[in-house]
Amino acid sequence: MSGAPLIHPAAEGDEGEYMAGRHGHGHIKSFVRRAGRMSEAQHRYFDEMMPKIGIPYQPSPIDLTTVYGRNAPKILEIGCGMGETTARIAEAMREKDFFGLEVHVPGVGALCKLIAEKNLNNLRIGNHDAVEVVRDMLPEGSLDGIHVFFPDPWHKTRHKKRRLIQPPFVELLASRLKPGGYIHCATDWENYALQMLEVLGGESSLQNSVANPTATELAAALEADRAEGLAGFALRPDYRPLTKFENRGLRLGHGVWDLVFIKR
Repeated sequence: MSGAPLIHPAAEGDEGEYMAGRHGHGHIKSFVRRAGRMSEAQHRYFDEMMPKIGIPYQPSPIDLTTVYGRNAPKILEIGCGMGETTARIAEAMREKDFFGLEVHVPGVGALCKLIAEKNLNNLRIGNHDAVEVVRDMLPEGSLDGIHVFFPDPWHKTRHKKRRLIQPPFVELLASRLKPGGYIHCATDWENYALQMLEVLGGESSLQNSVANPTATELAAALEADRAEGLAGFALRPDYRPLTKFENRGLRLGHGVWDLVFIKR
């Protein structure tokens, strides 16, 4: 191979559009699948590791206990990025099994490399749309936790409908949790933090792990587009490491909001 970055065939694609799903349900894609440049290492590890640790999409439920070969808590992570946080959490919690979903192939290749280097037998990857994987492949009550860290904020008003954390998807996610399981979201976009708080708080099967804001407080915060000082946000759990990007933002005075909701 040459030293030039590679474009993996699986990384090519167009902007997501509304797409009919199983049983006639559909959704608006919360991501844009762009052509992705891959380093030689990412390309090599993707090709070598995905046949071993990849979980391909299929339109029918899977048995996670069979997939991982053991009966251990199962944690889903949606949007692994380049995989640093995902790998660090899985390395620190080897007693739990992790299923990371990421649509961008360079990130999948980077995470494959980390899995190989750290010998992470408890981490598998799906390279497919999270909505379809959760809807079609994961049985109800099969998960102990769900992580959604720094999803695309789609900050332009006309694009907010593309945000991942919307009532129908949160209802779907909650249905896949066991009682006592949790959803942990984090964002550095204040407006999205408020939307997450409203949407997660509106799902009747979930309960905030910290004090909920009153309806008046939340309405006022939404009107002012200000999350600072509003109740309902959690302290960052110890298991979620700070990323370099997040540390830089904190030094510059940028806010980061964590939300942890528990399945009733």
